[in-house]
Amino acid sequence: MSLQHLPEDQPSLATIATIGQHQDQVVTLRGWLYNLRSSGKIAFPQLRDGTGIIQCVAQKKNIGDDAFQALRRLGQESSLVVRGTVRADARAPGGFELQVSGIDILQDAQGYPITPKEHGPAFLHDHRHLWLRSRRQHAIMRIRHLSVMAIRSYFDDRGYMLMDSPIFTPNACEGTSTLFATEYFGRPAYLTQSGQLYQEAGATAYGKTYCFGPTFRAEKSGTRRHLTEFWMVEPEIAFADLEDIMDIAEDFTVYCVQFVLERGRQWLLELDRDISKLQAVVKPFPRISYDDACAQLAELGQPVDPDDDFGSPHETVLTKQYDRPIMVYGYPTAVKAFYMKEDPENPARVLGVDVLAPEGYGEVIGGGQREDSLDVLLQKIQEHALPQEYFEWFLDLRRYGTVPHGGFGMGLERFVTWVCGIQHIRETIPFPRTITRLTP
Repeated sequence: MSLQHLPEDQPSLATIATIGQHQDQVVTLRGWLYNLRSSGKIAFPQLRDGTGIIQCVAQKKNIGDDAFQALRRLGQESSLVVRGTVRADARAPGGFELQVSGIDILQDAQGYPITPKEHGPAFLHDHRHLWLRSRRQHAIMRIRHLSVMAIRSYFDDRGYMLMDSPIFTPNACEGTSTLFATEYFGRPAYLTQSGQLYQEAGATAYGKTYCFGPTFRAEKSGTRRHLTEFWMVEPEIAFADLEDIMDIAEDFTVYCVQFVLERGRQWLLELDRDISKLQAVVKPFPRISYDDACAQLAELGQPVDPDDDFGSPHETVLTKQYDRPIMVYGYPTAVKAFYMKEDPENPARVLGVDVLAPEGYGEVIGGGQREDSLDVLLQKIQEHALPQEYFEWFLDLRRYGTVPHGGFGMGLERFVTWVCGIQHIRETIPFPRTITRLTP
């Protein structure tokens, strides 16, 4: 119930993010009570409005006894409107505070479950819909937002066309073991693992395209690097070989990191991110063959079979030797998807590349040159025991105007995990889906 309505001639609305533009002016802020402490006849409520947090100073003599007592009783996350004068204060977070002259309480929320005390990960994820309001989660979501802006601006400004790939597909893209199956009007269908195959059609139609949307992997993995639902950006470029793809992936990575660093420094500092680690992400990236990487790992005490794939421990050890991402190319043919083009000088290796982030964060980009020969692609489909009828449209791209082409995919959440410098990928998406979590 309202205790003190603001007058009809109330000051113009402001946001905490832009509060510095209103120094010494009377403004109205709308938001939620983030924290509150009081002493005697003065209270210090912290208000958040989704753009930031500001400390307010409320004195009984300025707002009246009823409003003051009601304010002191408010529970965490109560919703309210406050009016006051913006004052500069170097001691205050953000450099400003609000001298309150009136309040309007919209709801007194009591019993908010996420208190200032420590809570376990399971509890916090059970209350993810509320945990998003915290400082840390707010900062991570801001960095995610900026990362999306960076991705779109990079491709849009360079002549790529956004072409959405379907979510429902009749076949696997990279293997049937990680598909989520569903019934589609009496026929089987699957949630997409990747939009890449459809982007190959886009590249031969428009030159260079990209898709950016949710993808799904039914991997029974509970590591800190895996989600079952995540967002991926996938560009595809006609008339491109492996060197072209490596150059673009390198340039793209540097652009995105520096874009976020330039615009999101305050959120990175909120997360205690070591900014110098991101400032070091500049061209050129070290480019290392898979075989040379295996040799390095053996010297570092983490040997790997040269015909096998890297695991997370291998990527971690390898990347910790460098201050910027590295590009590992020439992976074993046996561990890569059927559409990857073999190295003509060594068929046991593909013309593919992974970009591995430093500080042990591992793969953030995977891609390379695609197989452009109809005969070879037919053979690969048979070797992988894939139903050819579902790939006839894909084979048409080799029958009619085939050209060298390639592309890559970058998982948004892995990128955000690295840039934020956090430990677990599940904090980088608003509502994570893992092998143990489908709610909220």
